[in-house]
Amino acid sequence: MNQQTAGIHHITAFVRNAQDNVDFYAGVLGLRLVKKTINFDAPEVYHLYFGDQIGSPGTIITFFPWADSRKGTIGGGQVGITTYVVPAGTLDFWEERLGRLNVPVTKTTRFSESYLQFTDTDGLQLELVAREEGAASEWSFGGVPADKAIKGFGGAVLYSTAPAHTGNLLERVMGLQKIGQEGDYTRYRATGDLGNIIDVNITPMPYGAGGAGTVHHIAWRAKDHEEHELWRSHIAENGFSPTPIIDRQYFNAIYFREAGGILFEIATDPPGFARDEHQDELGEKLMLPEWFEPSRRTIEANLVPIEVRVLEGDK
Repeated sequence: MNQQTAGIHHITAFVRNAQDNVDFYAGVLGLRLVKKTINFDAPEVYHLYFGDQIGSPGTIITFFPWADSRKGTIGGGQVGITTYVVPAGTLDFWEERLGRLNVPVTKTTRFSESYLQFTDTDGLQLELVAREEGAASEWSFGGVPADKAIKGFGGAVLYSTAPAHTGNLLERVMGLQKIGQEGDYTRYRATGDLGNIIDVNITPMPYGAGGAGTVHHIAWRAKDHEEHELWRSHIAENGFSPTPIIDRQYFNAIYFREAGGILFEIATDPPGFARDEHQDELGEKLMLPEWFEPSRRTIEANLVPIEVRVLEGDK
């Protein structure tokens, strides 16, 4: 079976403070809060989704804000750096903006591309790269106009405890193409134009520890439910142990852990985030699956109120 993913569907991470999380990803980075729901396994915790104007696959970062969670350690078996792509010629805008909002930035290069690297309020490692490819975002917020806005994921840097095995999986199972090796990394490309560039460390890394400021899993795209079924069979045929298909309301999901320790998910592009809210109202109301609706009042009482707000530095 020959399967190829278009690239990253979403990335999910742990943080501590829900309002700080909203202020950073909506306020600083200008992403849209496209869905405000709960962790289905722990309804006392938000599950927040940020992306472009509709939460397109390849743009979505999601968070579980656990107020009392331990601080994680970034290391092997994780997504080490989440890469965002911005329009060509806008890195100067972003460097000025991040500096003005007191977000320290480090400049670096990798595979002849320039990156701005920084961390969010919990220490999650992020970077910006400018590229021509990828559809422009239509979303603007605060001090980020649409023509400077983050398009979505440029890709990710995977920190593997067994990089040869991880690379083999990306090529032979996920259908990415190995396109180069430079310094400490090997680079792979998926078929899409967002979330398509994946760098993997060459030297094995010691395991990190999950907690606030670390990525829980990376999800890859399946174009529809039929292909998703094929992916599950394909993963199992290649010696991995995928979960049953799980309904996550806005996509279906399967999970498996690859040999380098990283938790992989494969998620369907449909049905998307407008299935239960009008596109113009995405992220404004706490959305619950039907089985939690009878407990809405209790659930809402246990959640700290949050709001999307323009930062003082943008007023």
